[in-house]
Amino acid sequence: MSHQVLARKYRPRSFEQLVGQEHVVQALANALEQGRLHHAYLFTGTRGVGKTTVSRLLAKSLNCTGADGSGGITAQPCGVCNACRDIDSGRFVDYVELDAASNRGVEEISALLDQAVYKPVLGRFKVYMIDEVHMLSNTAFNAMLKTLEEPPDYLKFVLATTDPQKVPPTVLSRCLQFNLRPMAPQTVHAHLANVLEGEGIAAEAGALRLLSRAARGSMRDGLSLTDQAIAFGAGSLTEAGVRQMLGAVDRGHAVRILDALAAGDGAGLVAAADGLRGLGLSAAGTLEELADLLQQMAVAQAVPGALDAGDPESASVSRLAALLPADEVQLIYSMALHGRAELGLAPDEYSGLVMVLLRMLAFRPQRGADAVSAPPPRSAAHVSSGTVGAVAAPRMADPAPAKPVPAMPAGKAAAPATRAKPSTDEPPPWVEAPSFEMDEAPPPPQPARAPQASSGSPSAAPVRTALGDRWAETVERMVQQGSITALVRELALQSQCTDIAADGAAAVWRLRVERETLRAPAQRDKLQAALAQLLESPVRLEIDAGVAEDSPALRAAVERERRQREAEQIIHNDPLVQALMSQYKSARIVPGSVKPH
Repeated sequence: MSHQVLARKYRPRSFEQLVGQEHVVQALANALEQGRLHHAYLFTGTRGVGKTTVSRLLAKSLNCTGADGSGGITAQPCGVCNACRDIDSGRFVDYVELDAASNRGVEEISALLDQAVYKPVLGRFKVYMIDEVHMLSNTAFNAMLKTLEEPPDYLKFVLATTDPQKVPPTVLSRCLQFNLRPMAPQTVHAHLANVLEGEGIAAEAGALRLLSRAARGSMRDGLSLTDQAIAFGAGSLTEAGVRQMLGAVDRGHAVRILDALAAGDGAGLVAAADGLRGLGLSAAGTLEELADLLQQMAVAQAVPGALDAGDPESASVSRLAALLPADEVQLIYSMALHGRAELGLAPDEYSGLVMVLLRMLAFRPQRGADAVSAPPPRSAAHVSSGTVGAVAAPRMADPAPAKPVPAMPAGKAAAPATRAKPSTDEPPPWVEAPSFEMDEAPPPPQPARAPQASSGSPSAAPVRTALGDRWAETVERMVQQGSITALVRELALQSQCTDIAADGAAAVWRLRVERETLRAPAQRDKLQAALAQLLESPVRLEIDAGVAEDSPALRAAVERERRQREAEQIIHNDPLVQALMSQYKSARIVPGSVKPH
């Protein structure tokens, strides 16, 4: 007996055996049981999700006569009557399948429709199934419109397509449409396990996970890959064998890449790419595996406990999810997706991979201590609370007489690490730098400059208004709630509220912002929705072009300047700093070293 491939051997013979399309099964079963039958059905969906299978099941339900030959239309075809067996084997004369990809002309459609005038030979209904119907020519579509709209009572049309956008609206309006969804990896995994159990073939769980992911939503592809894996593994399915057959990248490589990113280890990233090259693994496959891992991490961060506890890879996903913040996970995920499209533009795919990984490292948000651009000088002095500053001391002579400086209370500036007599009054090399002398205070605070406009000219400090106060408070609440991010958040921060008026049930908020990209309708609509959610009432936003004179961003700039001046004043007035600068005439406060906390 010749071998039959798994996709054909395990094709569902009843609606109960059809997996992953419960919404279609329920609708058709109810229609069959209630006798509410349409004359034309359109099944859409990607390859291998069951369009042809559903068509055959529908034909069997319409023509089944039951095991005793007295049955009627049913949602549970018997599978043993002549009609059911002939449809399963493709020999039923009243069920016709036409491939429109190779029979797309008006002649083929006309020949099919010419047979429609004759009643069924054996069955209760004639069923015409046209696969890939979007491939038909315009004249072929036009030829079938009349029959499709008013077919004989004994004729049913079943159309199937992977691209419903190319089907003319005149055809769509005459059909009852069902969209067959891509299968979830978990659904494919469970079905493959049942098939292999029926075949008596042992399979490792990791091998099934790889096959279900590689199927990409297509059950037929999953079964075909399983057939290939059985042949590759000589009758057994191991994770290593399936990974080798698929050319898939081991999850461990993606984990090592993310560990290196989290540690800021550029050398580790380059070494990981070199290791992949040495193993001959695909750069595109690496980024795909990386994106899949990042997606699972994002789910773990947003919905703790959502990962499958039985999956051995869940432990590493949870560990990495705790290691990287959610915004970094989203950023790296986006770079992995876009990086795959750029690999073809690189001199070779591995150099492209290296650049994508280094870009992920370069664009990581700076946090905490990492945000400091450079370490302070050896003579740096830090204030334990409130401010951070540094005093540059002159060159020291013999370090022997040096004595440690006692620790100062919180809020005071810490002295340099050692104190010694200067060997000379010669000023140190850094004395030319601008500084604050001991006997002079820092320059008086100047009016804070707002961020420069796009033209490059600075704008004046904001003139605070009541509307500005209300808008700044509203924006702060939306930011805290996380309802605005990215460009929408930037629009809110850079805008000035110029008017709030009532227009029926909705309040009209008028904003002014200069940047054209922020005035895009998409950003406005998202900000409008967030504002309405915050206020729990209808809101309409109107955005004008112009320079904002009182925006939350301008106010934040003024506040930063004020805090900077206060920090510099605290350092200058600190008694210990005064004493150091009095003792060492050439000592200076290093410009830019004072940082408010």
